[in-house]
Amino acid sequence: MRTFAERVRGLAPAPWEHDAELLRSLYDAQLGSRHADLAARWMQSQGTGFYTIGSAGHEGNAAVAAALEPTDPALLHYRSGAFYLTRAAQCGSKEGLRDILLGVAAATTEPIAGGRHKVFGRHELSIIPQTSTIASHLPRAMGVAFSLNRSAKLGVPSPWPADSIVVTSFGDASANHSTATGAINAALHASYQGLPMPLLLVCEDNGIGISVRTPDGWIRQAYGSRPGLRYFDADGTDLDAALSMATEAATFVRRNRRPAFLRLRTVRLLGHAGSDVETAYRSPAELAADEERDPLLGTARYLLGAGYTADEIIELYEDKHAEALRIAAEVAGLPQLSSAETVAAPLRFPSPDAVAAALPQPTRSTELLTLSQSINRALSDVLASYPEAMVFGEDVGRKGGVYGVTRGLQKAFGPPRVFDTLLDEQSILGLALGAGVSGLLPIPEIQYLAYLHNAEDQLRGEAASLKFFSQEQYANPMVLRIAGYGYQKGFGGHFHNDDAIGVLRDIPGIVIASPSRPDDAAAMLHACTAAARSSGTVSVFLEPIALYHRRDLYEDGDDRWLSAYPEEPVEIGRGRTYGDGTELTIVTFGNGVPMSLRVASRVPGVRVLDLRWLAPLPVEDLLLQANITGRVLVADETRRSGGVSEGILATLIDHGYTGRLARVTSYDSYVPLGAAAHDVLLSEQTIETAARSMLS
Repeated sequence: MRTFAERVRGLAPAPWEHDAELLRSLYDAQLGSRHADLAARWMQSQGTGFYTIGSAGHEGNAAVAAALEPTDPALLHYRSGAFYLTRAAQCGSKEGLRDILLGVAAATTEPIAGGRHKVFGRHELSIIPQTSTIASHLPRAMGVAFSLNRSAKLGVPSPWPADSIVVTSFGDASANHSTATGAINAALHASYQGLPMPLLLVCEDNGIGISVRTPDGWIRQAYGSRPGLRYFDADGTDLDAALSMATEAATFVRRNRRPAFLRLRTVRLLGHAGSDVETAYRSPAELAADEERDPLLGTARYLLGAGYTADEIIELYEDKHAEALRIAAEVAGLPQLSSAETVAAPLRFPSPDAVAAALPQPTRSTELLTLSQSINRALSDVLASYPEAMVFGEDVGRKGGVYGVTRGLQKAFGPPRVFDTLLDEQSILGLALGAGVSGLLPIPEIQYLAYLHNAEDQLRGEAASLKFFSQEQYANPMVLRIAGYGYQKGFGGHFHNDDAIGVLRDIPGIVIASPSRPDDAAAMLHACTAAARSSGTVSVFLEPIALYHRRDLYEDGDDRWLSAYPEEPVEIGRGRTYGDGTELTIVTFGNGVPMSLRVASRVPGVRVLDLRWLAPLPVEDLLLQANITGRVLVADETRRSGGVSEGILATLIDHGYTGRLARVTSYDSYVPLGAAAHDVLLSEQTIETAARSMLS
């Protein structure tokens, strides 16, 4: 504090071009942010604080908050302390500093994450919480911006005012991440087509990512002359300049409903985080130069010009320091989360009663349908029942999907509700996440399971975590349809016959549906959409491509794989049993179901359990059917390592099952072209051989 006081006394006054009361308010937010950082380090030294990534040097983002309406949705960088405090003051809250330090203390009374993480977020402030973001929040921000107009077009209530704009902030290093470049490209792609995209992208450029320097001028070079992207540039250490440019940028976005990019040149003080030793990679001269550009000193110049004395400015600094330490001491001993059940509570699966109450009214029909036709009929019912529902993805609109599953839906419900997207899975999922948090019910499609893998963090890090880090104050309801698994005839290769779903099974809180029969598929899709609508659930709906158009089960022409449209619902987490054999239970799913049913028709004493749900597993049905026979064969079309069978066997053992166990799976291999695919995929003959072996 002595150094700050000495520097303030050596400053020359500067004229302030804006409201004097605003200057005082923004200085208070900047001081609060700085002293929250210092208090966090003090708390860590006392063993009472658990997070030290600070905002020091970035306090100019207070100007960005001041340039916005307090109802504009914000998805923020982790150095956004001054923005948060400014927004809190705009909304009449005096608890912003306490909110931040409650997060540092991992206190259960922290208002957004409840001690699960230190995040900048609060529902009342329209700040959607983000964790240690490396641009992973930008696709969602793009989705929120898209949804502002789409909600109004569909007549669906939105949590945001119609004239809102979306602000999202990130660092200069994160601006290079593929997630950032993809999200910005998607925003420009939409805007180029005339779709409203009121998105303000704020790059807080401090010139360094942890220890790796960003080349001088790179952000301007990369984004300064991008067609369709209005570019603004301001010195973030100069509050007057930052406020003027942020206001101009926000006004442009609000009036034109087009994206803009604001580069806010900042410095990084106090290092990347508490454990960071900057002297290992930055010179003393460089560190000293950044200290001379301290945003607090820049604001002090304007305070001097507005008539404040140096002593008054220093007194405000010292008072805020004392306030921060007082709050830090108060929150240090507050209760923290103390049980696994409490920690994971926001990740619980939806209640059957809530899902049942939200089910749509299905159409009545005795027509026998294929899997593809049944899913199409279910999507039509969902779109007819829920005005907020949208179906979108690559080729789902005019073409009706690669396999015709969405055929006719765009004609029936219109392009605003059934539409094609650009070819970027990260952006498709980001659009869904933004739509879900904006009051819509997104049903995106990923064209093939293999295409999910370059975007799976949008499920793991964003979709599944939102309820967790907001104590369910925010949710992103979504039903993600994915065409997958193997066994396609005449169209092979690992991109179109992918059986790798291990990346999904370890994401907490998401529902994974894996229908096999047409009637189950429709009923399960209804359950997923009802869970999304009633409970904000994220579901992944895995559709077996090879069964889309199958008609026969046992022999050509028997039509035994067709089903009438279901009249009864399917509860999430309940399986389906075929047969009453007492000697062996085959546990399977997906393509394994028809294979196992054919095996059961040839091998006496066999019953088949179709899991239907891979998360949550139908544990009750699994144990019941296993114990009836005392022999369990898991027929798993996914890979032996990391496949579904591992979880099934572990579940049986964990619940005390003592009977015989065996499994057959596909090989640990990608799926090759042509007939060689049959050498690595689980086969019906392999299932039958294993079944007879267990019964011999």
